[in-house]
Amino acid sequence: MGTDQDQSSRVGRRLAAIVAADVAGYSRLMGLDEVGTARTLREHRAVTDALVEKHGGRLVKSTGDGLLLEFPSVVDAVECAVAVQAVMAQRNEGVPPDRRMLFRIGINLGDILIEGDDILGDGVNIAARLEGVAEPGGICLSSSAYDQIRGKVAVEFVDLGNHMLKNIDRPVRVYGAKSKGLHAIAPDVLPSHPEKKQSLQLPDKPSIAVLPFQNMSGDPEQEYFADGIVEDIITALSRFPSLFVIARNSCFTYEGKAVDVRQVGSELGVRYVLEGSVRKAGGRIRITAQLIEARSNKHLWAEKLDGQVDDLFELQDTLTMKIVSSVSLKLEIAEFERVKAKATADLDAYDLFQKATALQRYDRRFDEAYELYCKAFALDPTYAAAYVLAASTLFNRQFARGTPMPPEIRAEIIRLAEAGMALPREDALAMARAAHLLAYLGRQYDVGKELADHALRLNPNLGFAWLARGWVSVMRGEGPTAIDSFTTLLRLDPLDPARPQAWSGLGCAYNIIGDYEKGYDWSRKAVEAYPAMHSFAYFVINAVPCGRVAEARDTVAKMLRIDPRTTVSDAMVLCHTRDQEWFERMRHSFREAGLPDSCS
Repeated sequence: MGTDQDQSSRVGRRLAAIVAADVAGYSRLMGLDEVGTARTLREHRAVTDALVEKHGGRLVKSTGDGLLLEFPSVVDAVECAVAVQAVMAQRNEGVPPDRRMLFRIGINLGDILIEGDDILGDGVNIAARLEGVAEPGGICLSSSAYDQIRGKVAVEFVDLGNHMLKNIDRPVRVYGAKSKGLHAIAPDVLPSHPEKKQSLQLPDKPSIAVLPFQNMSGDPEQEYFADGIVEDIITALSRFPSLFVIARNSCFTYEGKAVDVRQVGSELGVRYVLEGSVRKAGGRIRITAQLIEARSNKHLWAEKLDGQVDDLFELQDTLTMKIVSSVSLKLEIAEFERVKAKATADLDAYDLFQKATALQRYDRRFDEAYELYCKAFALDPTYAAAYVLAASTLFNRQFARGTPMPPEIRAEIIRLAEAGMALPREDALAMARAAHLLAYLGRQYDVGKELADHALRLNPNLGFAWLARGWVSVMRGEGPTAIDSFTTLLRLDPLDPARPQAWSGLGCAYNIIGDYEKGYDWSRKAVEAYPAMHSFAYFVINAVPCGRVAEARDTVAKMLRIDPRTTVSDAMVLCHTRDQEWFERMRHSFREAGLPDSCS
């Protein structure tokens, strides 16, 4: 028997079925209609909350569009999830595809820690990660949950294989679920399998993809650190013109997943794949990596590098040198010395920069990210990327809000971008982002071209530099250059979730040269993937000259539903260019499609 003190200090635990759910694309929906989206979510929640109560569940907490639920029975949890997806399918009937609210649901059976009304632990974390694996309208279960319900519920399952879930140190078997006979009322709550894609042709020079490294530190807060190391390795490799390096956005689509290296090589069109892990504990750091020939799945070498955190840059250089020496037939020492140049030598500033980048990219916490970037360039006033990323964060924050850009914010963005460009121009990403900001907001078209071209001379494999060059070329009215830029980007970054930006760009570029059918095809593809004001505008300018005026007018109606005050002048801000002839053609298309010249 333990003492009273032993009993009182014990942590409360119990076994439970945990359900995590959120709304797919909620930020985009809020951007389209903040008030309407919030109201619709409240209405849906009134219905789904009743289903949770009916099935014996407990709402643990609600965070915006996300829910954490606890059930005493896995059977009840799964039946509730299927009922929720069925009722949501019914409620979405007749709603335009771009306005549908779809839940993603993850279910796990596991041990949980009790802290007041809250629950914590790996059991909760796995449910949350499963929710991220599920597709919109989908339900994913862990094997622990699946094992308890086989044969007990009217639900069909499919084995989705083992997945490496973010911050979970072991693979988790994942199952998809759907109700038998549900097809009549729901599109399909089973996560769909990716289409079988034709293998991309290998480039004519050594090609490599660097996959996200696992964070072995045991601290989820260190995830940004592991991601930052991978991005730095990608950047260093990208600066070798003798290599073909897949851009980071496509590489990071594999984060948290158990991958087949041969499939990665096929999907990305590369000969080599680098995998690895990072462990940071106190002042020590260990980086492990292995280089694999993708088609044969043959391991070429494995490396383990240990050192102090202060040695981070040296460890990155050592690993980069090892990779390049292995995959490149010829290595110029002078070239490597140029690549070794760092954006900053201040590790504290570097750490702040990586934290800010993670906050902006993954959590969209723009205000916090902006403050950290400012602290980074305060520590190192020569840190050009920190100035430019601070500017980019302000731009992204305003874009996410979907409101007009206040003049003082515009001026601050331009000031920060110019401050970064007043420093030595050795950081290709900083120059590429500054090129876009200064051309788009500052109308500095020639400066934008010079910066984008210089960024590509420094780093010919940088996806964002090709994107910036494409959009600067669009704003300059240079269609062929824009087409070349966007097509190159799509090969360097074939799985980038943001590739609709390139599709929209191709829609504009083909419109410039008068190939309206191709412009229509690309802009339609962009609208289907990401329906928003920009993509709608680019669709209209192609649909009208193609003779599809009815489609253009329907699209203008969607623009006016988003913002009833939208005029031709507003649309021309989205499509601004210094090419006056193209400007007039676009303005004519907006008028033909029924966009008013002024607010009534």
